[in-house]
Amino acid sequence: MAKAEQVLLLDPSQELKFKGPFTDVVTSQLKLTNPTDKRVCFKVKTTAPRRYCVRPNSGLVEPHQTVSVAVMLQPFEYDPHEKNKHKFMVQSLFAGEGDVNLDTLFKEADTSQLMDSKLRCVFELPMDSTTQAPQNNIDASPSPQPHLEASKPSPKANNSDAELRKAGDEIKRLREEISGLRQENLQLKEDSLRQRSHGSSAEKKQTVVASVLPPQDPHQANPMMHVVAAVVIALVGYILGKFIL
Repeated sequence: MAKAEQVLLLDPSQELKFKGPFTDVVTSQLKLTNPTDKRVCFKVKTTAPRRYCVRPNSGLVEPHQTVSVAVMLQPFEYDPHEKNKHKFMVQSLFAGEGDVNLDTLFKEADTSQLMDSKLRCVFELPMDSTTQAPQNNIDASPSPQPHLEASKPSPKANNSDAELRKAGDEIKRLREEISGLRQENLQLKEDSLRQRSHGSSAEKKQTVVASVLPPQDPHQANPMMHVVAAVVIALVGYILGKFIL
């Protein structure tokens, strides 16, 4: 016996599309239209009942009326490489007048009276906006390289080098003067020793000289050396202060 042809018009007629992301419930609408003059009852079934929630999953469609069915896909971890084999089937029967028990009607119906339509499920992901990200960097100018500017000597560094060289020359000159003063000091000591060896006449001369000149502290015998040493210390302190600040 030939199977009855579906009288309900399904929209969509072949595919139920679900657009991700699938981290939350995704709903697809299925519209059932009855173009006949009779009441038609329907029932929605699926191959994956744990993955979907259908509201309503059964009911009556009055003549020339439309019923909207919400098919809700539950959240899950989507794998684009996994083949989707989920399908839905809409069964329908002509209903008589009066009250209708849908469960009893479908259980007791002759298979030749059952009409059905099948739809497959399609999962779609939105376009990845990151694919256009490189275009945002086309007009971007290269970032400056600070090390190129750092390699240029600053005027302050040049002045510090010049002052350092100048101070070095001054210290060298002062050291030469100190060396010369030390030589003169040694020469004076040698002359003093030779004068002591001349006898009493030399001692008298030294006594006269000693009576005329006031005694001097050995540490103050050469005040020029102390002055030079103070100048050297001041210059070194000035240079160190320049570099520290």
